[in-house]
Amino acid sequence: MSQSPDEAQQRGSRPVALVTGATAGIGLEFARQLAERGHDLVLVARDAARLDEVALQLHQEFGVDGEVISADLADREQLALVEARLADPARPVDLLVNNAGFGLKGRFLDNSVEQEQAHLDVLVVAVMRLSHAALGPMVDRGRGAVVNVSSVAGFLPRGTYSAAKAYVTKLSEWAHAEYAPHGVKVMALCPGFIRTEFHERMEVGRDSAPSFLWLEASDLVHGALADLEAGKAVSVPTFRYKAIVTGARYVPAGLLQRFQSLGRK
Repeated sequence: MSQSPDEAQQRGSRPVALVTGATAGIGLEFARQLAERGHDLVLVARDAARLDEVALQLHQEFGVDGEVISADLADREQLALVEARLADPARPVDLLVNNAGFGLKGRFLDNSVEQEQAHLDVLVVAVMRLSHAALGPMVDRGRGAVVNVSSVAGFLPRGTYSAAKAYVTKLSEWAHAEYAPHGVKVMALCPGFIRTEFHERMEVGRDSAPSFLWLEASDLVHGALADLEAGKAVSVPTFRYKAIVTGARYVPAGLLQRFQSLGRK
């Protein structure tokens, strides 16, 4: 369900959220909870058919409008389409959720350099470029918010995924301090293991990590939106993951590295 600029202007009163990776998992849950709160949506993912299905479902359930952009964020030309949408002054986006991502099951040298490059492009380059595209208009308007879905892994030594998520968290923390005086909120959301398609696509079983570490996407997003409203720079769900993040600062990296296999079996 796409809408023209004229239709968007006529709509006017509802805030607009752009969510990447919006057809499954955390992204779909963000889309659902934001629709329930009255946001019109711009949904971004690679699968056009699933995008249309999600947009129609949310329109029927919550009465919100859904615009869809089919794009592979590892492709710079397709990424540019999403950047242009965020920067369009005629159709302002009030909230950007940078959620799209994927993991590589193998360790660094088990993956091809092309796989690692695509991984970097989606997890780091796309987040940087889409944040840049969104923040300019938000600062000019004096309002807006960006949620960058990072990971608890960013606090741990877990290969290039951790390195990418560490970048996302640090970028978000800096942008939070830089742009809060301009009325713009930026927050890193740092989940742990969430019951979504993410690990299924990696062919990783639920028994790859202790059961108490697995969380529900609905609870994660509900807490994240509350933390965003509270003006937090970093959102870490549940006491157990807060404890892991705190403890990681004091445990030697060599010891932490022994747990790399968690979530990869």
